[in-house]
Amino acid sequence: MYAEPMSLRYALLGLLAEEPASGYDLTRKFERALRRYAWHAQHSQIYPELNRLATDGLVMVAAEGPRGRRAYAITDKGRSELRSWMLNPPDVFVVRHEFVLRLFLLSTLDADDARAVLRPIVEESARELATLQDSIATNDATTPPGALPAFGRLVAEYGLRSFQTMHDWAVWAMDQIDRASPTAPPDRPLG
Repeated sequence: MYAEPMSLRYALLGLLAEEPASGYDLTRKFERALRRYAWHAQHSQIYPELNRLATDGLVMVAAEGPRGRRAYAITDKGRSELRSWMLNPPDVFVVRHEFVLRLFLLSTLDADDARAVLRPIVEESARELATLQDSIATNDATTPPGALPAFGRLVAEYGLRSFQTMHDWAVWAMDQIDRASPTAPPDRPLG
């Protein structure tokens, strides 16, 4: 949602601060967790950024495996730069959110087309909610009472609340379109 220069750089440093990983492993982490509610990065973006991080002395190759597979680890300099970035948020948040721009422009469509844009939002947000709820329940069951939840749990809660809000909003928006449109569908099952 907020676009900042070099955020991929810091996402990679943060993931490597947890444990050494290969570019492939990092791509999987982005696909499995981060892209849902934090950051989307493609395989083709990760490797060049890892090379830049290594050139800058922020990561190092910790191990080389078969077929040239490299596991990267964060250096002390990388930890220091990550900490500095975390403690110094940008002065101005630059919002660049294509999804919200499309919603802003819904009025350029007729009611049926607007519903066609909103319906997948309702469906996908419901799926993501169910997935996150299951994941949170599983992780909460293994967290000892009184223990601080893992930071991943805090982010998962953010994702849960974001998808719940998105779902509720999309259902509400479809209802608004239905009320204003003479071609409102008679019965539409929504979560």
